[in-house]
Amino acid sequence: METFLSICIGIGLSAACGFRIFVPLLCLSIAAHFGADHIHLAKSFAWIGSYPAMIAFGVATVFEICAYYIPWLDNALDSAAVPIATVAGIFVTASVVADIDPFWRWTLAAIAGGGIAASTQIATTKARMVSSATTAGFGNPVLATVEGVSSTLLSVLAVLWPIVAFAIALIILAVCLWIIWFVGKRMLRLFQGKSTPAVTANS
Repeated sequence: METFLSICIGIGLSAACGFRIFVPLLCLSIAAHFGADHIHLAKSFAWIGSYPAMIAFGVATVFEICAYYIPWLDNALDSAAVPIATVAGIFVTASVVADIDPFWRWTLAAIAGGGIAASTQIATTKARMVSSATTAGFGNPVLATVEGVSSTLLSVLAVLWPIVAFAIALIILAVCLWIIWFVGKRMLRLFQGKSTPAVTANS
């Protein structure tokens, strides 16, 4: 049961990493430091619960949240956020799933943790691209607020009610995959529509 709960925690935090990278790390650090009963960090990740780690994650969280309210900087951050969120998802999952063989722990972390973090981040990146194109960036602060709140709530749920967070993470994954498919399909049609006249003119 403890292994299942740790997997739920890891998946919940990984999904939250797709919205904001450092919020889940800060929540995990606080929970580990104050000794949450069901938070058991792997030995090599025990430092996450230290004061220096909490301070570092706290500062990084503030800067990350504020940066997404600066016009055009949010889109610039998105260009690097997908690989970083993926690594963060792998990191948090590997840190809390401590009671299984290291090979399976890192495999689970890479596939489940990294996969759901990457999917969530890609979906939010595409949503911000649409917002920037349709609202000239004026809708981006609203999206940034939704992302920040979602990351915070999901991180807290992952620490307090892991099974609930796990269920929500699966729903988020399904929605994000749909967003990726839908937006990608629309963008493909748009590019095809732009290229068709040029081909006709050349012919």
